[in-house]
Amino acid sequence: MENNYADRTVSAAQNEPAGRTSGRRIDQGSLQVIATSEQNVPISGAVVDISYTGDPDQILEEVRTDNNGRTEVLELNTPPVEYSLSPSEQQPYSQYTVRVTADGYEPVTVTGTEILENQLSLQNVRMKLLEPGEIPDVVTIPEHTLYGNYPPKIAEAEIKPVNVSGEIVLDRVVIPEFIIVHDGTPSDTSAADYYVRYRDYIKNVACSEIYATWPRQTIIANVLAIQSFTLNRVYTEWYRNKGYNFTITSSTAFDHKWIYGRNIFETISEVVDEMFENYLSRPNVRQPILTQYCDGNKVQCPQWMTQWGSKYLGDQGYSALEILRHFYGSSIYINTAEAISGIPSSYPGYALRIGSSGAAVRKIQEQLNAISNKYPLIPKLTVDGIFGERTQNAVKIFQRVFGLTQDGIVGSRTWYRIQEIYVAVTRIAELI
Repeated sequence: MENNYADRTVSAAQNEPAGRTSGRRIDQGSLQVIATSEQNVPISGAVVDISYTGDPDQILEEVRTDNNGRTEVLELNTPPVEYSLSPSEQQPYSQYTVRVTADGYEPVTVTGTEILENQLSLQNVRMKLLEPGEIPDVVTIPEHTLYGNYPPKIAEAEIKPVNVSGEIVLDRVVIPEFIIVHDGTPSDTSAADYYVRYRDYIKNVACSEIYATWPRQTIIANVLAIQSFTLNRVYTEWYRNKGYNFTITSSTAFDHKWIYGRNIFETISEVVDEMFENYLSRPNVRQPILTQYCDGNKVQCPQWMTQWGSKYLGDQGYSALEILRHFYGSSIYINTAEAISGIPSSYPGYALRIGSSGAAVRKIQEQLNAISNKYPLIPKLTVDGIFGERTQNAVKIFQRVFGLTQDGIVGSRTWYRIQEIYVAVTRIAELI
């Protein structure tokens, strides 16, 4: 389907930069581009050009990344938010093309970056070192699953049998650090396999399957369903037991829609960061429930959650658990994984702030010092286990660098982000 809204806006704006048309109100969303190397090192001074996907030759904005590899937040035109709040023939998001160039790196072009009204869209761009003969990277983001046409889910039992030898090979539910995503149907041998961090995978799927404009409790319910389904695939080693070398596919007929290189909406990213340890259980069932769903508009699925139905329940004030129980029954409950692979230390269960002290504070100080080797804006700290003003300031700078709320408090979201970045930068050091 064509992005007719974008074409109309180009005509109306008459070459003025997106979001800066004067004298009239227009619907807008936000975009921030983040450029990093394959080793997760921020790329400063990269040139970022923004254009409409339907008119890629007309540059609307040209900006550069800062020392953290981030552009300023850009305000861009979008369709009205109402288009995303109920099924519509009108495309509810605008699509932009993002082109990034930097000295010493292969240029990257992303087409189809989605912008929703009043939502911050984060477009991460991973850049490869410049090599002779290397083909420039082009990422194409297809239509959102609620707007485009995709195969419906092939029904499966929500609980896998445990009496089949070799079917269940894990003895506890653990959040994996990475999962391997097969970008196609299981039998498509030409499809690429991607190693993706678990949280990044969940964020990608959620942004591909629901709209960030929906009620927060609806987003939480859908994220929990996606996480539980994914962890069922991990726990049962579903595809490995069938002879495949991947964890899950990107096919909506078999699993969820995952899109290589797509943008992530901050509203959804925040929910995943807060809840990624959770999944859905039933009494006396060890494995996470295979929580299947459909859109409830183009496809009907009795006994499963419908995405639009969950949205309408959220509008009525239902909590996430109430939404889930409405569709999956009253026996469903939220569980927490026993461990998180690749994380040096688990969240202590309380926020660290001015006045906190002890081993958890010492751990954070050590990790921030290690991170500062690659992100020098973060100041070095004395590792004394005392959360004073210097530690608070370092936390605020870390939060600013990585797009978190800058309150200087290490809650669960900041804690796990520090853990993730610490692991990334220490692995880089091991390779050098």
